[in-house]
Amino acid sequence: MRVLVTGAASGIGRATCVRVAREAQDRGRPAKVAAVDVGPSAGLDALVDELRKLDAQALPLHGDMGTADAPARVVAEAVERLGGLDGVVSNAGINRPGALVDYTVEDWDRVFAVNVRATWLLAQAAHPALRAARGALVAVGSMSGSNAHANLGAYGPSKAAVIMLVRVLAQELGRDGVRVNAVSPGMVRTGMTARVYEDASVAAERGGLVPLGRVATPEDIADVIAFLLGPDARYVNGHDLVVDGGVTGNLLGRMPGLSNITRS
Repeated sequence: MRVLVTGAASGIGRATCVRVAREAQDRGRPAKVAAVDVGPSAGLDALVDELRKLDAQALPLHGDMGTADAPARVVAEAVERLGGLDGVVSNAGINRPGALVDYTVEDWDRVFAVNVRATWLLAQAAHPALRAARGALVAVGSMSGSNAHANLGAYGPSKAAVIMLVRVLAQELGRDGVRVNAVSPGMVRTGMTARVYEDASVAAERGGLVPLGRVATPEDIADVIAFLLGPDARYVNGHDLVVDGGVTGNLLGRMPGLSNITRS
């Protein structure tokens, strides 16, 4: 498995790289992983070390997915160094919270560039390699892409755009044997949300909202991404797979006063 993963230095991206490498090692066919992040970091170095311990060929690459040229550049480097690509995971994402009435054009454009445009440009650049391999692309969406959330600025609209972009790409690239899907996580403990979970009471309240009783780990999401990349998902195309423990379907169960309702 030859895979390129953006936003690889931490969180879901890191967990995805490790999951792919571990699965390949178990099968006796070591993975080749292009781990992309915005720049050099201790996190990316540690990931590369871990991947190599799993017998994977680890290729660290640097690129700002919010720029117009970086997606195509890292794909070209990965294809050249890895001998092709079987999978692409568009995971890099940012969030700039704020009320839309006060939002700036700069923040809107930056969020959409990283969260949406990069997925399109990665797909465009990787298309020849994925077509040759009959491979797959997975984009990381969010439950905020299908459930409105106030004061997150452009984040929710950008993730909604990702979900639709995936559906359109699936229609266009499916004819070439390339599958395109999205994974929409619910609440996940990542670097982006770390400060939220520093408060134990908030962490407990969040876990209590989830029918499964806990907030997701990056590994929970990475396992699903690996499934969509792999042969068991060979007939899954254009799907947004929500991985949220049931929290987005639990609105009615959280309504005040339910315990006071009596049977008549």
